[in-house]
Amino acid sequence: MKLLRVGPAGAERPALLDESGVLRDLSAVVGDIDGVLLGDGAAFGRVREAAGSAGELPAVEPSGLRVGPPVAGIGKVVCIGLNYHDHARETGGAVPEEPILFMKAPDTVVGAYDDVLVPRGSRKTDWEVELAVVIGRTARYLSSDEEASAAVAGYAVSNDVSERAFQLERGGQWDKGKNCETFNPLGPWLVTADEVADPQALGLRLWVNGELKQDGTTAEQIFPIAEVVRYLSQFMTLRPGDVINTGTPAGVAMGAPEPKPYLRAGDVVELEIDGLGRQRQELRDA
Repeated sequence: MKLLRVGPAGAERPALLDESGVLRDLSAVVGDIDGVLLGDGAAFGRVREAAGSAGELPAVEPSGLRVGPPVAGIGKVVCIGLNYHDHARETGGAVPEEPILFMKAPDTVVGAYDDVLVPRGSRKTDWEVELAVVIGRTARYLSSDEEASAAVAGYAVSNDVSERAFQLERGGQWDKGKNCETFNPLGPWLVTADEVADPQALGLRLWVNGELKQDGTTAEQIFPIAEVVRYLSQFMTLRPGDVINTGTPAGVAMGAPEPKPYLRAGDVVELEIDGLGRQRQELRDA
């Protein structure tokens, strides 16, 4: 299933994209697409049943309709740094022996087509196309990759926007450069795990002003998805609706030769992952 939320910010309603590409209203079936739904097998089953007879759901005219983040009420956004061999090489970073973790506040999450704000004082706002994992059941101290895979509700496209000067030149941890408002466009859809045959065989691409900047594959991940989920569960409890950004391939502005092409107001970023949809954001000043 391709699940999404549409409408004004703060007033989105649940929907699905059926097999013929028609947008269908799910409001009569479920209140929202959130951790409560993802962790409730019976409720999620009703959504699957509705998807199987999608023609009976009201069609929604998509023209002019905002697409919000596909998951509401996110508890936490956990991110993995330097998780692609090619990205580690381009930034001069050593291949980590264990996953590098940092957090993004849930309020950084916006819709796939919402504007991204360049922070005041920013000199190095950067892009990062990433595969996002959405958790579907409580996960703590998982002991195997099989258990980890079973905890995944689905996948989405994520743009882990970063301000590199804030992140690396202002002292402390990475959080300063990762938590600016609008710094995590997510979606447009949540694609359920059963529709992703192999999360380690997905192409990721990103363009800036029409120029291809990133063209990678999840096969380059240092720590595969199941290992990331299992590993995280040793340090924190993952709950339904939590999001994991699993790292970015080569091609970010920070890894480019001088002068590095960091983002400015007026730039347009587009990104996609095989089978998970496409995003588009315009940059404007905060």
